[in-house]
Amino acid sequence: MAFRRLLRGTVPWDQLEGVALAVVDRYDEPAARVTFLEANNWLSTPMVVNDRWFVKVITQQNSLVHSLLTAGRNIGAFSSGTEGFFEHFETPQEMATHELAATRRMREIGVNAPEPVEAFEYEGLGVLVLGYLRAFETLDDLPPAAIESHAPAVFDFLHRMHEDGLAHGDFRCENVLVADGDLYFIDATSVREGAIADARAYDLACALGALEPLVGAPVAVAAAARHYDPAELLAAEEFLDFVNLRPDHDFDAASIRGAVEKRAR
Repeated sequence: MAFRRLLRGTVPWDQLEGVALAVVDRYDEPAARVTFLEANNWLSTPMVVNDRWFVKVITQQNSLVHSLLTAGRNIGAFSSGTEGFFEHFETPQEMATHELAATRRMREIGVNAPEPVEAFEYEGLGVLVLGYLRAFETLDDLPPAAIESHAPAVFDFLHRMHEDGLAHGDFRCENVLVADGDLYFIDATSVREGAIADARAYDLACALGALEPLVGAPVAVAAAARHYDPAELLAAEEFLDFVNLRPDHDFDAASIRGAVEKRAR
């Protein structure tokens, strides 16, 4: 956790206060009430303003970390026998603007996501404003039976994104929110033109790896197989070992391979 805080960096309080005041000024609110969220997020400082807006504050250090993560994921792609496919955005403003556009596109193709409001720049910071889901849990906070019931929707949403040329790029259960019984995806990215097949395989490997410790490999693979054919599931195997090196993933890759190969027979 300390290492994550070091990477994420600290935004000076006066700038965070300024962002909050800028948000309420833009929407004609008389005052700002700010709640900070505990989240293992290397790419922004998240906060909630007036229980209405979810605000991500993106610094130049966050942009640097994004470039390092992007390079690492692309190296993993090379090690798996494919070209790199993730794109880096040079500035905090570009990161915020891109995520806003990706969130809008997700909603257009039927993927639940928080309401996109706007992205703007404040003193060199990128600021993304989304609607706030007040009563939510992350997918991994649910009991196993509930996670199993939501697993098909996870792969349905991923499949919709992949068919539209979007990728998630950082699929973890904490990036899947559950509110009023519905799933919501947060975070998405675009990929290099012509590379969606590889990004699809990487996303699938991440999703299978995230769900396997919670519901078991057979259940996770069966849910994925509702939306992906055997060839796509086999392609995901190529990324399992690389994904398992990430500090936020820890799963039984052999069990996933066994379930995928059984399904592919």
